[in-house]
Amino acid sequence: MEPTLYPAYADFWKRFLAALIDGVLISIVGGIIMIPFMGIIGFGAASEMQFQNENYYAQNPEEAMTMAAGIFAGIFIIGIVFFILQWLYCALMESSAKQATLGKMALGIKVTDLYGKQISFGRATGRYFAKLISGAILYIGYIMAAFTEKKQALHDMLAQTLVVEK
Repeated sequence: MEPTLYPAYADFWKRFLAALIDGVLISIVGGIIMIPFMGIIGFGAASEMQFQNENYYAQNPEEAMTMAAGIFAGIFIIGIVFFILQWLYCALMESSAKQATLGKMALGIKVTDLYGKQISFGRATGRYFAKLISGAILYIGYIMAAFTEKKQALHDMLAQTLVVEK
């Protein structure tokens, strides 16, 4: 069965603006969630510090290393939580009945399979992780959407999806 040629593929700039909107929204929500965790990390680090004459000093290098390791571990955990938040947001929204993230909805575009049908959560997850490849090669995978016949980015090709006008 030959894939359906959808008459109105979403252009590069609509996709770019949708991604920008989604990025802002995810950053706001992520920040609201992460700020309390960053505060906990900061208070934990501060409780390990000792002060003398308003200047910080560590009693010994082992204490300083323990404190630094705790801070880096906290930052790493925050990064993982943020990554999971982004993945779930994209995959759940794009595999929903709306077929779009909030940014895509705002611009009147949606994600479909090659036949114009709703994609599964698994395919949306594959598409999300394929975006890592699109970005890893100097964002060329994203820029491809401006030049391909069906306006597909590399991650769309890998996941066999299209981004189309509603």
